[in-house]
Amino acid sequence: MADLSTKYMGFTLKNPFVASSSGLTDSVEKAYLLEQSGAAAIVVKSLFEEQIMMDVDAQRMNNMFNSYSEAEDYIAFYTKKHELNNYIELIDGMKQKLTVPVIASINCSSADSWIDFAGDIQATGADALELNMFIMPSDVNQKGADIEKRYLDVAQKVSQTVSIPVAMKIHHYFSGMANFAVELSKTGVKALVLFNRFYQPDVDLKTLKVTSGSILSHIDENAEVRRWLGILSGRVTCDLAASTGIHNWETAVKDILLGANAVMVTSAMYKESPNILIRWIDETNKWLDSNGFESIGSITGKLRQADSIKPLAFERAQFMRYFSDAR
Repeated sequence: MADLSTKYMGFTLKNPFVASSSGLTDSVEKAYLLEQSGAAAIVVKSLFEEQIMMDVDAQRMNNMFNSYSEAEDYIAFYTKKHELNNYIELIDGMKQKLTVPVIASINCSSADSWIDFAGDIQATGADALELNMFIMPSDVNQKGADIEKRYLDVAQKVSQTVSIPVAMKIHHYFSGMANFAVELSKTGVKALVLFNRFYQPDVDLKTLKVTSGSILSHIDENAEVRRWLGILSGRVTCDLAASTGIHNWETAVKDILLGANAVMVTSAMYKESPNILIRWIDETNKWLDSNGFESIGSITGKLRQADSIKPLAFERAQFMRYFSDAR
């Protein structure tokens, strides 16, 4: 039987399957079920600063003393502390119950909060921290370089502030994606997670209103993940994790072949159940054995672009093959 263990963020995981941040990781009981199903690490449901501030605003609206700034300041402080304490208790409960690494996740809207929250999270005893950062480049007055600088600053400052490993979950809306990812990997982060998903808009033709599209990912979305895993593997100075569109074990193996040290799973478990990981682990093991591979490590990045003799020629060849075969 092949060795499924993999190295990710300095940890030795028993297999590459990680439960990513979602409603499936928002309680100790759910996290324990995921571990029993085979998840090698748990990324706790993200703590959103923006959600906390919405709660703060709601409390202010109901505040009979809303004309007094001291009262408002107290309400803001209490609400933030209450939400943070709840998150701390959640992580503490997971640490007591689970044997796999527990990775906290935060999403902040203000620059200083990333550092403040990171310090608080480290104090909880979390094994690592994932920065779930996404800035949609939709502001026509904001330059791409300015957005990139915000990512680089947050990654560097948080990595310098805490001693636990830090991962950054990003999107692919960057004009110089390859260069940016390499620079991001030099900030001190231990992993890049490819990719987070934005709100998916749709249009209701009956009501003529913009509505929400699918919350869950689709398997086709993994194509973009595979593209960038293959390009970045061997070029960034940190680990890579695949996220989005992983709906079967075959997709997971493809991502690993292209350079993923770990694969993050959520939507597939929502559609079926966390128990799918048991089957995926078994099927991955069978595939490795049938192809003569002794371990996951022996195939990680095996097909990455950096090992191609002529990587640019490789890209052109794939481009021409795709369109010449299209009929």
